[in-house]
Amino acid sequence: MVDSRYGLTFSQLMEILNSAPVLPDTILFSSVGITPAFFQKHLQLQVPVLHLTNTLPTPIKKNYDTPETLGVDRIAAAIGALEIVHQGNIVVIDMGSCITCDYIDSDGVFQGGMILPGMKMRFKAMNAFTARLPLVEPVQAQALIGKSTMTCMQSGVMNGIISELNGIVENFRTNFPGCSVVMCGGDLSFFENHIKPPIFAVPELVLIGLNRILQYNVAKK
Repeated sequence: MVDSRYGLTFSQLMEILNSAPVLPDTILFSSVGITPAFFQKHLQLQVPVLHLTNTLPTPIKKNYDTPETLGVDRIAAAIGALEIVHQGNIVVIDMGSCITCDYIDSDGVFQGGMILPGMKMRFKAMNAFTARLPLVEPVQAQALIGKSTMTCMQSGVMNGIISELNGIVENFRTNFPGCSVVMCGGDLSFFENHIKPPIFAVPELVLIGLNRILQYNVAKK
C-alpha cells in the first residue's frame, strides 16, 4: 500500500522494494489509485503478488449486505484492530478522506458501521458550495467561539467532529458495554486527544491488518 502519510511516493516504494537486500516471499498490494497491472509493471522482483480485493480470503467474518462494495481499507483496519485488542466488542474509527466508524462484535464478526464526511472534505465543501467562504486549513486546537470567518469555520469543523465522534463513541459504549475504541487514519493526530478515553490510537492500524491478511493467505497455500 502506498500511503503519503508515511512519506513514500510510488516511485520511492518501488525503489525500496526493488533494492531490498532480502527478497520478500510474497507481496500484498492494495490501492485505490494504482492498478495491479501498473504495480506489476514497475515491480522488478519476480515474487508472487496478491491483490487485495473483496474476493481475497481474510481472517474475519463479515455480516454486511453488500460485501462487494465494502472498502478493503475498512476490513484491513478491522483486522488490525483484532490484532491489537484480540477480543471483545471493538469500534474502529478511521480518520481518512471519509471518517468510518465500524463495529466488530465479541465473536470477531465485522458488522458494518458508519461513513461520514472527513475533515478536509468539510472544509472543501464549505468553500465549494458557498459564494464567499474561503478554503480554510485545519488547526490542531480551535476555540469554541470563532472571532473571524476563518476561525468560525475552523471551530465548526474541528469542534463539530470532536462532538460528533464523542457522541458516536458514547452510543456504541451504551449499546455494547465495555467495547474498545481503536483509532487510525491520516487525520488521527487532530482528534486522538479529544475523544473520551479509553481509546487505542494506532496510526499504522491498516498496515497491521494488511500484514495479517498477507500472513493468512500465505498460510493457506
